[in-house]
Amino acid sequence: MGTKRMPGTGARTAVVKSTIVSSDGTEIAFERSGSGPALILVSSALADRSDAAKLAGLLSQHFTVINYDRRGRGASGDSAEYAVEREVADIASLIGEAEGPVSVFGSSSGAVLALRAAAAGLEIRRLALYEPPFVVETDGFGPPAGFARHVEELIARDRRGDAVRYFMTRAQGMPGFVVASMRFMPGVWSNLEALAHTLPYDIAVMGDTQQGKPLEATVWSAAKVRTLVLTGGKSAAGFQRAARALAGVLPDAEHRTLDGLDHGAVVMAPRKLAPVLVDFLRS
Repeated sequence: MGTKRMPGTGARTAVVKSTIVSSDGTEIAFERSGSGPALILVSSALADRSDAAKLAGLLSQHFTVINYDRRGRGASGDSAEYAVEREVADIASLIGEAEGPVSVFGSSSGAVLALRAAAAGLEIRRLALYEPPFVVETDGFGPPAGFARHVEELIARDRRGDAVRYFMTRAQGMPGFVVASMRFMPGVWSNLEALAHTLPYDIAVMGDTQQGKPLEATVWSAAKVRTLVLTGGKSAAGFQRAARALAGVLPDAEHRTLDGLDHGAVVMAPRKLAPVLVDFLRS
């Protein structure tokens, strides 16, 4: 157990590290902090719970935050074969660990995983999604054809750094010089390489939703929970189109754009993101 002082507050929030065993026997590591209604944070591709640590600290002033390592990441275990259903079952186990009604927040592909959990009928009170990377038009936004196969080939050849670079430049649209500069950031690149083997997991989570086709209402309308879909005002227009399309097929959803934020808001701008989540999840 540890404590940490939240920026801008005088309060100390206890952070308790723990684990649960998911339905297939995989151990899932998480941190619990704060008090109040339960809120589970679902991370994006190439991320573990450390990415949302600052956001978790801010939200823990209002919620009991469960910030976990998705399977295959950080301190969590993994299974011999991956299936999206196993990750949904992990969230179900975390919901069972929480007390009372649970809300869920996910970002990028983690937002789609959270949405799949809601569509599967898990008991989720409210759902907040930041920039789910659906591709609903054929306009160049999103990964190229053959993307999944090339990522798998690079990982099979243990070219982890190349897989990370390819994902960041071709799927996330980051400039090559920005990705290259990350190699010189202490600990950053090595952490990304350590997570490279989970890229196919997020590709599986996305399924066929990045092929420039309209979202299938019959698939996503099963998520009947009250939902807020967020995008950043500085993000690519494709994220805006995806968010509007998703809000249009969900039974109870709204889309909101946050000025000044981009796709990295969870890590880079948690102070701007947290108040919006608090307002929605507590209303």
